[in-house]
Amino acid sequence: MIISIIALVFGFFLLIKGADIFVDGASSTASNFKVSKMLIGLTIVAFGTSAPEFAVSMQALANRSTDMVLGNVIGSCILNILLILGIAAMINPIKIKDNTVRKELPIALLISTLLAVLMLDIKLNNSVINQITRSDAIVILLFFSVFLYYLINLAKQKKEEKKEEKPKYGLIKSLIFVGIGLAGIIIGSDLVVKHASNIAEAFGISERVISLTIIALGTSLPELVTTIVASSKGEQDLLLGNIIGSNIFNICVVLGIPVAIFGTITPSSFTIVDLVALVGSAFVLFLFALTKKKINRFEGFLMFVSFLAYYLLLIIF
Repeated sequence: MIISIIALVFGFFLLIKGADIFVDGASSTASNFKVSKMLIGLTIVAFGTSAPEFAVSMQALANRSTDMVLGNVIGSCILNILLILGIAAMINPIKIKDNTVRKELPIALLISTLLAVLMLDIKLNNSVINQITRSDAIVILLFFSVFLYYLINLAKQKKEEKKEEKPKYGLIKSLIFVGIGLAGIIIGSDLVVKHASNIAEAFGISERVISLTIIALGTSLPELVTTIVASSKGEQDLLLGNIIGSNIFNICVVLGIPVAIFGTITPSSFTIVDLVALVGSAFVLFLFALTKKKINRFEGFLMFVSFLAYYLLLIIF
C-alpha cells in the first residue's frame, strides 16, 4: 500500500511536470515556426494542460479500465468549471467577452450535452445503459474538427497587432522539451492508472469514485495552477480560454480518440447524477456569462460550493 501511494504521487509529479515542459516546448516550437500566438493559446496550451488526462485515458482503456476513462473525462470537466473557475472568480471577478458568450461557451455546452446524450443508450426493453461506441467517438471527433476549423478562422481574423515575441528556446531545444514532456506524461500516466486501481481495490472503493476524485483532480492540476496564476495577474482571456479549450479537448480528444482506437466502452457504475453535473456545470457557466458578461465573486463561491456538494454526494453514495 505504501509503495502504491508513493508511486501514485510520483506518477502525478511526472504528469504535471511533463505537461509543464511539454507546453513550454510546444509553445516555443510554434514561435520558432512563427505560428499565430492566438492559435497557440487556443490549441497548444489547451491540449498541453489536457495531456495528462489524454495519457491516463489511453493507458486506462488499454487496460480496459472503462470506468476510469469516463471518470477522468467527466470529473475533469466538472472540476475545471466548478472548482477551478470558481476559485479564480473568488480571487478576481472574470470578465467575459461577447464573442466568448456567443460562440465558445455555447460550443462547450453543446459538446458536454452531446456526450451525455451519446452515453445514454436506450434498448428495446426500455432499459438505459451507459455506453460510448466507436461510432459515437467518430461523431465526437467530427464535432472537434468543426471546432478546430473555427479556431483557425478565428486566429486568421484576429491577428496579433503586437510584435512577435522571440521564442523562449531554439528549435532543437524546443523539440527536445516536447519529447521529454511527452515521456513524462506517458510514464506518469502508467503509474497513476496502475497504482490508483491498486489503492481503490485495497479500500474497496469503486473506480468511478477514484477516477472522479483523485485522478480527475491530479490530472487537472495544470489547469488549476495556470488558472490561479492567470487570475492573479488579470489574464482573464487566457484563463477562460484555457478552461473552455481544455473541456472541449477532454471530451473530444481525451475520450474520442481512445474509444475510436479501442472500440466501445460500457462503464458500469456511472449514474445520471454524474451526467447532470457535467451538463449542469457547463450550463451554469454559460448562464452566468450571459446575464452579466462576467462571473463575480459570489457566483464563483456558488460554483465552488456546488463542486463540494457534488463530491459529497460521491462520497456518500
